[in-house]
Amino acid sequence: MNQLQFAQMINEHKTMLSTFALKFTKDSDDANDLIQETMIKAIRFSAGFKEGTNVKGWLYTIMRNTFINDYRKITKTQSVISQQEELTSVHLMHSATHNQVDGRFAMRDIKRAIGNLPETLSAPFVRYVEGYKYHEIAIELNLPIGTVKTHIHEARKRLKKQLQIYRSSQCN
Repeated sequence: MNQLQFAQMINEHKTMLSTFALKFTKDSDDANDLIQETMIKAIRFSAGFKEGTNVKGWLYTIMRNTFINDYRKITKTQSVISQQEELTSVHLMHSATHNQVDGRFAMRDIKRAIGNLPETLSAPFVRYVEGYKYHEIAIELNLPIGTVKTHIHEARKRLKKQLQIYRSSQCN
């Protein structure tokens, strides 16, 4: 099946996706965004679809996972992380923003520290912080999942070292 045939096949299920998207989001604009993102991911990962399997179930799974990942991203940005070992932009921003000036300096330092990482470490780390799962990052970057985990771990370790000043000022 070529790309055009595949796109036509999944487009036939758009009405079904609309129903599920509205149940997930409870908002028509958000539902339309979710449908669009689901369709894009389905086409992007069409190689993972096996002909003869349940296309509705496959599309529903993509939509559900997309919705859950988006929800996690929103939750991460709105919550305070309590684990001291966890290094995310939300955690660093919260710990460093006693006022807006401190926050601007901290965010500049964080961006600079991430920018100083080699691309092999920063790319998986940034995707992870954005809320992507290890296997999604592995597929996108065409890397083994173990390599993705190692690169994220190494990036965290280096960033913790570079941004240690914010860790010690948090305790004060």
